[in-house]
Amino acid sequence: MSNYDVTVIGSGPGGYVAAIRCAQLGLKTAIIEKYNTLGGTCLNVGCIPSKALLDSSHHYHDAITHFEKHGIDVAEVKVNFTQMIERKNEVVSQTCSGIDFLMKKNNIDVYKGFGSFKDETHINITSEDKVETIASKHTIIATGSKPSTLPFIEIDKKRIITSTEALSLKEIPKKMIVIGGGVIGLELGQVYNRLGTEVVVVEFMPKIIPTMDGMLSKELQKSLKKQGIKFYTSHKVSSVSSDGKTVTVTADNKKGIPVEFNADYCLVSVGRRPYTDKLGLENIGVNVTDRGVIETNNHLQTNISNIYAIGDVVKGAMLAHKAEEEGTMVAEIIAGQKPHIDYNLIPGVVYTWPEVASVGKTEEQLKEASANYKVGSFPMRALGRARASMDIEGQVKVLADAETDEILGVHMIAARAADMIAEAVIAMEFRASSEDIARSSHAHPTFTEAIKEACLAVDNRAIHS
Repeated sequence: MSNYDVTVIGSGPGGYVAAIRCAQLGLKTAIIEKYNTLGGTCLNVGCIPSKALLDSSHHYHDAITHFEKHGIDVAEVKVNFTQMIERKNEVVSQTCSGIDFLMKKNNIDVYKGFGSFKDETHINITSEDKVETIASKHTIIATGSKPSTLPFIEIDKKRIITSTEALSLKEIPKKMIVIGGGVIGLELGQVYNRLGTEVVVVEFMPKIIPTMDGMLSKELQKSLKKQGIKFYTSHKVSSVSSDGKTVTVTADNKKGIPVEFNADYCLVSVGRRPYTDKLGLENIGVNVTDRGVIETNNHLQTNISNIYAIGDVVKGAMLAHKAEEEGTMVAEIIAGQKPHIDYNLIPGVVYTWPEVASVGKTEEQLKEASANYKVGSFPMRALGRARASMDIEGQVKVLADAETDEILGVHMIAARAADMIAEAVIAMEFRASSEDIARSSHAHPTFTEAIKEACLAVDNRAIHS
């Protein structure tokens, strides 16, 4: 029987990062993955393939909408959807192969099979032809999440689909109903909208991306509506059915009146739930909530002292980069170090175009806490770099403490916002004031100048607006 200092169950961003950091710290490490490829949801059917399709569809959309204005005449532009999906598959394959390389480079033993607890220090690994057991002093559960649905919806994976199936369709839908106006639904909705699909988003809450700052919700809906996506907010879905060729969705509007939608595909995008099925947690008494969330302390340690949990199976936002930070933290805690994570500074991103990014407190949260704050904002259309690239939609908003000027939150909707948000995260990690960024030189012309201008606007001294 093989013995390890640490075994990681799950090879997604949290799991493989945890394994690498454990190995770097001199711990004998193993990782268990039930699928044939490493990388988990993010690399295989989540972050990476969705961004590949977003980029491909963006190129096509630019070609048919912006090339002529840029002085580029193209006789005829067509979508080769089969090639688009194939390129996405190649990106996924290359990325997953990179994880294989990292495991070998760091001398991490990889087990393919389903990991479950035999007891607190022994894990059974079940594959197609055998069951083997390994011993592990510590275990990190990093099994991620899977798409949620509503109790009355039957996912047939043909016409009524989740994000997993939406990434590998054989055809471009004529019409798609997206149930849920969150990150995943909007990203995939925009992919197919660009390719010619009529997209209808049905959202239970009064606004899309409901957990983000209200300005972002309003601006993104306005932008996507302009692009052709239709929105029905404050609509509660009551039934979804399919006859094999078409899908019918019924939802009650805010007055309680049923509204019927018909399409050839329905994407159910109502969030994700922790994947903790058949791990044998009951064999060892790990505490799990009725929602399937593994309970942990501030060190991500379960009630069983040698077992930890990270990523989507614990409380908090289901974000790949959150899982990575948690994987690193747990590895270092096991090794005797004292790391920490400031969850307030984990950024959130929506990879539509324009992109949406946010870190820190929203204005709604500050109002609810009766905080004394000030606001500075700057429109992208006032930015030279944005006009040069024809990416003039959106704005940057900075929230700062009214007395100390410390930055409390930064919210942006703009081209390249996903990259720009890193400046705000770094500034807030060092508890910078809006004045600190306002006094920092930003290269001209760049999109990040909008952050500086928004910080200047906190004290009503923006230069270009």
